[in-house]
Amino acid sequence: MFVIAGTIQVDPAKRQSAAEPAAEMMRETRKEAGNIDYAFSFDMGDETTIRVFEQWESQEALDLHFASPHMEQFRKALGELGITGMDMQRFEIESVGPLF
Repeated sequence: MFVIAGTIQVDPAKRQSAAEPAAEMMRETRKEAGNIDYAFSFDMGDETTIRVFEQWESQEALDLHFASPHMEQFRKALGELGITGMDMQRFEIESVGPLF
């Protein structure tokens, strides 16, 4: 399994404008084969930060996601949302279990 986690920095004046493209991206991505979880969330303590969390069954599923039409639409939308930075990390997970 692969986890993608990170942040997207946005102009606070355009933060709400990011909500609809992000919600559409979440809806479409969650339909993809190989997607386990996909979420954007606004950071409650920093109005410039959107948090990203994704789980994928395989690299192949992730590669197909990057080539999807909704990813292309989202990339175009990002260009209009005052993105000031992005930091994304990919983690390869060997095992998963409950915290407690």
